[in-house]
Amino acid sequence: MQHYIYIIGVALTWILIATAIVHVVMDNRQPSKTMAWVLVIFFVPVVGIVFYLFFGLNHRRQRLVDQRSLDQLSRRTMLNFVEQQHLRVPESHKQLVDLFVNQSLSLPFRVDQTDLMTDGYAFFPELLKDIARAQHHIHISMYIIDDDALGRLVADALIGKAQQGVEVRFIYDDVGCWQTSHSFIERLREGGVEMVPFLPVRFPSFTSKVNYRNHRKLIVVDGAVGYIGGMNIALRYVKGTAQQPWRDTMLRLTGSIVYALQRTFLIDWYFVDRTLITGRKYYPVPTHTQENGALAQIVTSGPDTPYPEIMQGFVRTILAARRYVYIETPYFLPSDPVLFALKAAAVGGVDVRIICPLHSDARFTDWASRSYLRELYKAGAKIYLYRTGFLHSKMMVCDDSLCTCGSTNIDFRSFENNFEANIFVYDQGTALRLKKVFMDDQQQSVPFGELSDRVSPRFFARLWESLTRLVSPLL
Repeated sequence: MQHYIYIIGVALTWILIATAIVHVVMDNRQPSKTMAWVLVIFFVPVVGIVFYLFFGLNHRRQRLVDQRSLDQLSRRTMLNFVEQQHLRVPESHKQLVDLFVNQSLSLPFRVDQTDLMTDGYAFFPELLKDIARAQHHIHISMYIIDDDALGRLVADALIGKAQQGVEVRFIYDDVGCWQTSHSFIERLREGGVEMVPFLPVRFPSFTSKVNYRNHRKLIVVDGAVGYIGGMNIALRYVKGTAQQPWRDTMLRLTGSIVYALQRTFLIDWYFVDRTLITGRKYYPVPTHTQENGALAQIVTSGPDTPYPEIMQGFVRTILAARRYVYIETPYFLPSDPVLFALKAAAVGGVDVRIICPLHSDARFTDWASRSYLRELYKAGAKIYLYRTGFLHSKMMVCDDSLCTCGSTNIDFRSFENNFEANIFVYDQGTALRLKKVFMDDQQQSVPFGELSDRVSPRFFARLWESLTRLVSPLL
């Protein structure tokens, strides 16, 4: 009897494995990602299938906001776009601008002023001042808000404004805030702040949601001031961690570009709260519009869109580069198109430079990235490892004319699974300022070629790197 039960159990296991593998193959994803899932499911079937249910199901073709609501949420932004006078798109970047407009209606707007902030000491005082000046509304979308000294300080400021009658809406990611206490969130709610989680992970639907997170960092105050970049609301962005300081980049924006940030937030708000907010008061006329200001687009991507727009923008920018491409990213697990574009640019004589942290906060990801960095190094790219802290900055500068900054890492998760947002700025002045930030960070970095264990690792280290690279599309 036990023999028959064993045979039936083995047969059911193989049927389950075969079914899961067929499901993976028929999803028609990138071959590298498909093969990674097939290997995991085949060699560690129980763990592999569980992980696939949690992290592998593809929801890219699902529309999270219906078209009619999306049109309503976009109408005010489109009207403000039409109202812009003498809008001139640089000819050298027209195809990139059109790509974003045609795929996701990411319209170009003018930027009156861009303030660069490279640490929490610069960012949070400015944010608190803008919160204090708010008269009508404050909209925040954050992957993480921690229940620490800084989080409580920002929470007190938001509660104070809510009690003054200012509309305060806050989207927080349910997985990103797993370690944030429930009482902290409830105190904000009781204080008048509309706190709404993004894709709450609850049984039994958690397996279809846990892998798709809102990683965006967006803030809009009175429709006149906006923030975008890589910083969450947590004390480590000011003081660092016990192990190392924290280095990141955030942009403070004024001008018509805030309309695009507002549209992004309100679409997300409709998705999480099912409340349609479209009034003119959320899109005030800019007080100091500059006709010759910088031109920029807010570009979003996520598993609910047909194409990975931000990744496509990166690829097009890299392949169009004539002089240089400088990139900062905390995690480097590039998709095949991005890796191909970077290698082609480097081999073609473009000055390709990449800065990653010397010591990452994700050890497994750190090992998986090493073979990619070595491959680019051998193709002629200049690789640097930031040694004076953890580099969490996510930005790219190209040819003194184009730069992008936001929440997007150079990895599979940002390109395919997460909801991300970046600003693409077509302006020499802004590009040169970000270029200077990059060069300053390079001075705080060690060249990849000086680290023999990275350039020529020993056999077992190289083997481990290769094994971790196999599953890098799943990280």
